[in-house]
Amino acid sequence: MSIRLGELLVEQGAITVSQRDEILTIQSQTPRPFGVIAEEHFGVSPSIIEQAWASQYALIATRVDPLSFEIKEPLRSLVSKRQAWQFGLIPMKEVEGEIEFVTAMECLSRALRFVGWRIPQLCTFRICDLHTLKLGLAMHYPFEGLDRGLMDQMIKKNPAA
Repeated sequence: MSIRLGELLVEQGAITVSQRDEILTIQSQTPRPFGVIAEEHFGVSPSIIEQAWASQYALIATRVDPLSFEIKEPLRSLVSKRQAWQFGLIPMKEVEGEIEFVTAMECLSRALRFVGWRIPQLCTFRICDLHTLKLGLAMHYPFEGLDRGLMDQMIKKNPAA
């Protein structure tokens, strides 16, 4: 099931139905992305667009459990412990030169930005819930003495914003 970005932005109250329709009209006349038009014409914040896009992606992405796989070296060394926790991502496997990561919807925007500047290969993302991601990070990238409070601090409540 897929939901359009415009619908998500309307549901979130970022734009009205008439603004969505106006953006679609503009988009039919130009190859510009919906989010860019929403930003330029209606002042929608890029972080709101990113959040809606992350929600949209999470609805269609494959779900995985990061606790159910073993990360092999050198894949694990693609990201340091600090980077894994800071950006909320775990490399799962490499398939035909493409790196598959797992993240939570709340971390997706940040994780995408990270791989865009740090990982030279093509990357794809799978999704899990935030609690399971934290458990996966603790398993695959453990920090000595990491407790729930510190875990929550490392992966902030709303890391995608």
